[in-house]
Amino acid sequence: MYSDPDYEPPVNSIPPVIIVLLLVMVAVEGALSLAGAGMIGGATGIGWRIGALQDYGISPLVLEVITTRGDYGFDLVRRFVTYAFVHGDFTHALFCMALLLALGKFVGDTFGSVRTLVVFGGGAIFGALVFCLFARNSSPLFGAYPPIFALIGSYTYILWLRLGQTGQNQMTAFRLIGFLLGLQLVFGLLFGSGQSWIAELAGFVFGFCVATVLVPGGWMALLTRLRKRG
Repeated sequence: MYSDPDYEPPVNSIPPVIIVLLLVMVAVEGALSLAGAGMIGGATGIGWRIGALQDYGISPLVLEVITTRGDYGFDLVRRFVTYAFVHGDFTHALFCMALLLALGKFVGDTFGSVRTLVVFGGGAIFGALVFCLFARNSSPLFGAYPPIFALIGSYTYILWLRLGQTGQNQMTAFRLIGFLLGLQLVFGLLFGSGQSWIAELAGFVFGFCVATVLVPGGWMALLTRLRKRG
């Protein structure tokens, strides 16, 4: 079969890890949305989402139980990751999926699947941990925004490096996070806001910092800097 070497597919390839994460979100949200519409689950289906938020979301009470009682049971520890796959409604999930595809494509093309998973998973865990430490109420944290903000952090660092290499203003790399935080502030003032921004900001910091090591050549560059200081 003839193959045109200049042919470019209409849809750019998505890193496998992003596809897997997306499919998990689609499966979870699909089940919860169908149950909420009464299409599956029978009479109890309408309560599936609330039950999922209670069973898989995370709140400061979870960390309190772990630290005070020394209870490291799977049901508690898993919440530091599972909360990211349960959303408040279909729109919430849809926005998260769209951002996951866009940012996951960019970061995944630079880092590869394994390192991208480190950013996503580590951002989810670190965001949840900081949330549990500093949130002042027991409202649960749920949804993929914290690990997505970790991807935004890595995206920002990659863009920051590229702008520096071309001699452009590196501060423009922070436009996206500035816009999103500003949007968060506006929505908070208009409609009221919880404290999920704590986890989102923590996710961004994690993603930005870990990118300094995960970016190709980043580990060797870090060792070189440490040796010079030593």
